[in-house]
Amino acid sequence: MTLDAEALERFELLVGRAIDALPEAVRARLGSVAIVIEDEPTPRQLAEVGAGGLFGLYQGVPRTAWGADGAAFSSKITIFRGPIERAHRDPAALEAAIEDVVRHEVAHHLGISDQRIGELKRGQGSA
Repeated sequence: MTLDAEALERFELLVGRAIDALPEAVRARLGSVAIVIEDEPTPRQLAEVGAGGLFGLYQGVPRTAWGADGAAFSSKITIFRGPIERAHRDPAALEAAIEDVVRHEVAHHLGISDQRIGELKRGQGSA
């Protein structure tokens, strides 16, 4: 196995652990979400969100916007390996960053805005 393949395998393991660490009630709401790992965001993805860089991206219809019948819409969470690994060289920091990015993107799937995520991280208000 090459060094890059080992690094990808380790990254995939950390993403899996981050998903497994989510509360069961949250994991149960991820059935329609594909969670994938990509090396880098595309120029189109960056342009769509008006960002210079991304660690993760949620694309889809948040659960709060589903129809009255609760019909699931396909959604996708992409975790971008390159930017996260470059920003977090220490293994413990990398693991914490992956967990944070997974939680952040899952929160978007649940209909939570970036502003509210920031408030919750700062301890301003209850979940």
